Amino acid sequence: MQGPLFDLVVIGGGINGAGVAADAAGRGLSVCLIEKDDLASGTSQASSKLIHGGLRYLEHYEFRLVREALAEREVMLARASHIVWPLRFILPESPGTRSRLALRAGLFLYDHLARRHRIPGSRAVDLGTDPAGRALRPELKRGFSYWDCWVDDARLVVLNARLAADRGAIIRTRTRVTGLDSGTDAWSITLDTAGRQELCRARVVINAAGPWVDAVSALTGVNTPDHLARIRLVKGSHIVVPRIAATQDAFLFQNADGRVVFVLPFETDFTLIGTTDVPVTGSPSRATCSREEENYLIAAANRFLAKPLTPSDIVWTFAGVRPLQADENETDPSALSRDYDFDLTGSRFGDAMLTIVGGKITTYRRLAEAALARLGFLFPGLPPAWTGGQPLPGGDIPDADVGLYVEGLNRLYAWLPEQVLTALVRRHGTQTREVVGDARRWEDMGAIFAAGLTEREVRYLARREWAQTSEDVLWRRTKAGLHLSPAAREAASASIDALL
Repeated sequence: MQGPLFDLVVIGGGINGAGVAADAAGRGLSVCLIEKDDLASGTSQASSKLIHGGLRYLEHYEFRLVREALAEREVMLARASHIVWPLRFILPESPGTRSRLALRAGLFLYDHLARRHRIPGSRAVDLGTDPAGRALRPELKRGFSYWDCWVDDARLVVLNARLAADRGAIIRTRTRVTGLDSGTDAWSITLDTAGRQELCRARVVINAAGPWVDAVSALTGVNTPDHLARIRLVKGSHIVVPRIAATQDAFLFQNADGRVVFVLPFETDFTLIGTTDVPVTGSPSRATCSREEENYLIAAANRFLAKPLTPSDIVWTFAGVRPLQADENETDPSALSRDYDFDLTGSRFGDAMLTIVGGKITTYRRLAEAALARLGFLFPGLPPAWTGGQPLPGGDIPDADVGLYVEGLNRLYAWLPEQVLTALVRRHGTQTREVVGDARRWEDMGAIFAAGLTEREVRYLARREWAQTSEDVLWRRTKAGLHLSPAAREAASASIDALL
């Protein structure tokens, strides 16, 4: 009745938990990842969808964090070019904000803090002649361009879970940890899956629950650090509007309050605008984009856009709660560090718990390496870090050339509409062939939903990616829900739930 024994039980199926599970499993540790809802169902699905160095972090002298994040852009492009790709940003100059000299100096550092291979450098742009300028107010004449990377954040989490599972990890979604009891050589962990109780054991527990870290620590029933004293819960909200005409570029707009707002091309037909920084209390599960945040983001964008937006343009909103490292001397949430740290309690098997504090999606892989380094004294002889050179599932596209890979598949699957095939490759990379399976004609793909999503892919998502509900499929494994009207979305949800 003691349950199976693992070297590590990782609690929390966001990007940090999935990244740690993958790294640990690949080094030969036995791992179980436990998530109370779906993978990426918390903060990790609500990011700004960027792998970026954090240009504005330079103002707070976080050079190490920016350097590490800039280097990770290149690593992620090599590991997962199907879900990560370069994106040009336009940074207009505007009166009353940072000076041209300050912008040029910041971009110089951004270009040179880490070595670049696939990512171009920054340059000055004439907004009167550059195509991106057509989306902006005519009085905006000058600016700069620089490059960062786009990422499908929820898929990044799922693919890290896949990487972990491929190396032997057990992935348990919709399983709640209800008890954590230390022992002489292993933790005893009580699990609840839809009312069914069971036990497992772990030599070490990693608390990767993000905003819920204290709720997990409280399950031990002993005095543990108050992690919420070390973190500030800050809500970041985003709005989605129909695609802003005249550009395929992203924008970084400087707001009058000193913050910056991203305006990003999203899902072919839409534009994503974010984010806010609002201190919150209460349950992170209830985070939503408020009317005030909607108005803030629209106003920030309208200071620059040639065609103003209105609240009626909003087609979707989402919000997530970031667990940022607290600073008693800093009251501005935007100035809080996005760096990560750890709290380690206990020093032996059966009472050691490593709690992850802070972090950002860009540096999750380095966080995982640092977490295992922190636990090295408990696992002597642990093999070295390995994930930097290992593609994520589907990421082994030759020369990371997604366009050329799609061309090749077009010849193999001439019967598949090119738009559908491109969507499949952008989600699954080289594993698109497994998704298509033995289909030989369009009719073999089954029911058609939206954004290239078919019945055959839904079944694959259930079989290989732990999708259990229509929400998992329509909003995390894909964003097909965004492309459907409310009525069509309701019908698709019913059909997908029946398939699952």
